[in-house]
Amino acid sequence: MSDIKKVVLAYSGGLDTSIIIPWLKENYDDPEIIAVSADVGQGDELDGLEEKALKTGASKLYIEDLTDEMVDDVIIPSMQMGAKYEDYLLGTAFARPIIAKRLVEIAKKEGADAICHGCTGKGNDQVRFELGIKRFAPDMKIIAPWREWSIKGREEEIDYAEAHNVPLKISRETNYSKDKNLWHLSHEGLDLEDPANEPQYDKPGFLEMSVSPANAPDAPTYVSLDFVKGVPVAIDGEKMKASDIIRKLNKLGGENGIGLLDIVENRLVGMKDRGVYETPGGTILYRAHEVLEMITVDKDTKHMKQKLAIDFADLIYNGKWFTPVREALSAFVTKTQEHVTGTVKLKLYKGNIVTAGVTSPETLYSENLVTFEESDYNQDDATGFINLWGLPDTVQALREQGKLK
Repeated sequence: MSDIKKVVLAYSGGLDTSIIIPWLKENYDDPEIIAVSADVGQGDELDGLEEKALKTGASKLYIEDLTDEMVDDVIIPSMQMGAKYEDYLLGTAFARPIIAKRLVEIAKKEGADAICHGCTGKGNDQVRFELGIKRFAPDMKIIAPWREWSIKGREEEIDYAEAHNVPLKISRETNYSKDKNLWHLSHEGLDLEDPANEPQYDKPGFLEMSVSPANAPDAPTYVSLDFVKGVPVAIDGEKMKASDIIRKLNKLGGENGIGLLDIVENRLVGMKDRGVYETPGGTILYRAHEVLEMITVDKDTKHMKQKLAIDFADLIYNGKWFTPVREALSAFVTKTQEHVTGTVKLKLYKGNIVTAGVTSPETLYSENLVTFEESDYNQDDATGFINLWGLPDTVQALREQGKLK
């Protein structure tokens, strides 16, 4: 291990990566540790990171603002596709390819011998990080302490931190495994490991981006979103970049208890995992886009997109963002968005999103065609259509009845 002189560490300042710095020093012959923290919209979690990283043994800390890159390059195309993994809106997975790419860029700049991450050997993130690293630095050594060290769980991690004077923001009682970015906050571990336990939505401090629907206001909140070619461009008539729209939607959605998801999902490594997710703004944005597509996208394209959305979500969840098939699917979805322009109005109320209106200059909806009143549509045309459409069924029935000539 003496050939590892310099390590770039994906550093969040959480429990795992906080103790990895002294662990690397102890177990890899005291290499230089360059910590890299990605700002993907997690807010005050970045406060005090540089002091903490240096105090625990890192030689420097990069804080890289990747929020807009994550939103514009990953989140918006995924929203346009309608990508969901078993109802999960992919919050953690969205950030990983962008972070992995930047880790490689910094490792090359610094002349590092290895890249290290704090992902467990049970989870999905180890795959997402490492596939991203392999895409841009296929010969780079990757260190994954959870697959090497003797530490068995988070309790032992806290013991190690205390023994090495590593400051922590958590206690043994609040020791949920969390991941936060602009799009979401995930909660795993502790009481959530038993699916029989109801999440403690009303317990102070559990929810961070949202309130429980039970504690949401008694009056609804209305919000309107403008899209141009499937990209959100304004909220309540005010133009702003997509990341700022998400920030505002997070506030509105959070206040109204929108976007809570309690799910047992199927991890890539084969086990089932229970997590609680807060995705207030993302849930609203997905719904608004879906509503606009109802009147602007034709049936065949919409149905094909719904089928491919499952595959697209699988690619993201499974760490396959930097692949030819994902790029091909992104090209498809960009084509489908050519006419997804218009305005959607939604009503937010105690965890619910109610459609309150949608308009588009590119609409395919014709009131003249669909009305129950007099229109240009000739209802007699349906007779011939049904006869031809049902011809195979008619022939089948005649054969069964011995009447086919």
